[in-house]
Amino acid sequence: MSAAGATGSGGRAVSAPLRAVMLAAGVGQRLSGGDERHPPKSLLAFGGRTLLERHLAILRAAGVVELVLVVGYHAERIHAELARLGAGSFVRTVHNPDFRRGSLLSLWAAREALRDGSPILFMDADVLHHPGLVGRLLGAPRPDALLYDRELEPGDEPVKLCLRGGLPVEFRKVVSVACDEAGEWPGFLRLSGATAARLAAALERFVAAGRLDEPYEEAIRDVLLADPAAFAVVDVTDLPWIEIDFPADRLRAEREILPRLPDIGDVG
Repeated sequence: MSAAGATGSGGRAVSAPLRAVMLAAGVGQRLSGGDERHPPKSLLAFGGRTLLERHLAILRAAGVVELVLVVGYHAERIHAELARLGAGSFVRTVHNPDFRRGSLLSLWAAREALRDGSPILFMDADVLHHPGLVGRLLGAPRPDALLYDRELEPGDEPVKLCLRGGLPVEFRKVVSVACDEAGEWPGFLRLSGATAARLAAALERFVAAGRLDEPYEEAIRDVLLADPAAFAVVDVTDLPWIEIDFPADRLRAEREILPRLPDIGDVG
């Protein structure tokens, strides 16, 4: 489907051009156990295709005009995969030299893309997911939207989106506010050009304050909670996805999630 005609659960068309920003710079130490011969997580293969190859197929089918890909750890391997896929005209890489620090610096590395006025589809590279997650974001009833999975796993690892009266009131791994319901954020976000610019400004404040080891979610939280009514919350509880942080996640991705996904040749 094209960006001009993409629809999802809200039935709203999204106007072009739409750019994607994806973070693929991290070491993935919890998955690799500290073995830095391990490939970047975006190069993990499922069903004979890397996560990166799957992302590119889904984004192209969704009408995204360009992917700004933030790289760092073993960037040369990611560049080699992009060359193998012939993706040079679609993907623009940005290097984060401080990829061992907070993920906020990876999103900061993409600040020019956030400031150029285009609507942005943001996503993490370490998620194996159904293409419907992107489709529902594009079909959200408001230009700013984030996904929400009501099947929240216990613990401090998932990023939680807490709602009160249907509006976001908290967005963190560890929350202490009262809310009507809480779900997990799969790591996907859609922003209007104006809101993307506000996110770039929030990132700049963190960097100026020396808060370089923060997760990028903290900057998103500042923007989200400044105007929660501006964001559509899109339920994707029925769609399969998994963020791959630990060896058990990789095994579950292979055994439980992959069999529920369409072949990427069928995407679009």
